[in-house]
This record gives sequence, C-alpha cells and structure tokens, in this order.
Amino acid sequence: MFDFSTAVIVYCVLVAVVFLGLWFYYDRRDHARFEGARRKTTFHCIRCDQLYPAPAGTELARCPQCGHENSRLRF
Repeated sequence: MFDFSTAVIVYCVLVAVVFLGLWFYYDRRDHARFEGARRKTTFHCIRCDQLYPAPAGTELARCPQCGHENSRLRF
C-alpha cells in the first residue's frame, strides 16, 4: 500500500501535528491563566503613602498596612 519513505513522512507529519496541537493548547491555557493574575488595579494610600494592588475592576480597597479605604489611581 505505502512504501517505506511515504510511511515515514506521514508519521513525521502526524507527530508534528500532535506536538503543535499540544503547544497551542498549553500556550492558550497558560496565557488565560496568567492574564487574570497580571490584570490588577493600583491603589495609593493617602494616609500611609503605600502603593498596593487589588483585583481588576475594584473601585475601593482597604490599605493592607493601615486599613484606610482608598479609591483607585486614575491615569
């Protein structure tokens, strides 16, 4: 049915497709996982002058050092 060289080429293409599929899957998964951790809102405490992050979309957050509630920085 197939000669040896055709079978080797088909095998190599299939192995390459599997590796490319795994690479694409894990790349997209890791990107989605770390993108959420990277997106943060920055706050500046007006009482103790500390900068601190909070999850994205947060408008008010308490300072971890002194407990004062601050609004997010706007640039």
